[in-house]
Amino acid sequence: MLSLIDTHTHLFVDEFNEDRGLMLIRAAEAGVLRMYVPNIDDCSVTAMLALCDANENCFPLIGLHPTSVDDEWKQRLGVIKNWLISGRKFWGIGEVGLDLYWDTTYKTEQMQAFDEQIQWALQYDLPLSIHCRNAFPELFDVIEPYRGTNLRGIFHSFMGSEAEAEALLSYEGFMLGVNGVVTFKNSNLPVVLKSVPLSRVVLETDSPYLSPVPYRGKRNESAYLVKVAEKLAEVYECSLAEVSTTTTKNAQIVFGRG
Repeated sequence: MLSLIDTHTHLFVDEFNEDRGLMLIRAAEAGVLRMYVPNIDDCSVTAMLALCDANENCFPLIGLHPTSVDDEWKQRLGVIKNWLISGRKFWGIGEVGLDLYWDTTYKTEQMQAFDEQIQWALQYDLPLSIHCRNAFPELFDVIEPYRGTNLRGIFHSFMGSEAEAEALLSYEGFMLGVNGVVTFKNSNLPVVLKSVPLSRVVLETDSPYLSPVPYRGKRNESAYLVKVAEKLAEVYECSLAEVSTTTTKNAQIVFGRG
């Protein structure tokens, strides 16, 4: 049986309200034995923790998503920080980063919020789950001063070029998160990954988003992680078991064996 780790899934969102329990059973039956659940904003912490408290295979991360940065971002980040120091166990800082795809209004504020949360990761020795969309130059501006530190984590939902992959992987403590996008017909990701060692890749779904083929257009869920693993076996010309073993080991390096 496969032993897979979904390093990024939002199982607490409303899209799973009708069948969350069944979805978790399907994930276990598919061999997805651990699921890391990044927070989105200050309003979603309670639902995220309730999920993780009720399911021993779900592990919470805490952070403020860049698209949640607004005029009140400092107050919202303060709420997140209070949770972080509350005594609850969190396995990482996330989902954090930069998103300039929809709107650049709060670019400076996003960069400031990201920088502060990087400092949390270092202070509390936690990995980062980093979101970056249309913002690679700004991402490097923020993260470069921390090169050479103990910073580690995952560049979540990687969809970039070979040059961007090389630049990201120059940060030695980081992995690239690969999800259903790698199965899309028009995706260049399989070509890009030829230049990326499997030892620097982790699996994710980003469910309920980015469902892999043949489920594209439907709600994603952790059981579908198998389709991502199967595609990676094709890309790397290796067995599904090797993909499972290697990506699980990589996730354990990031999050710890706990």
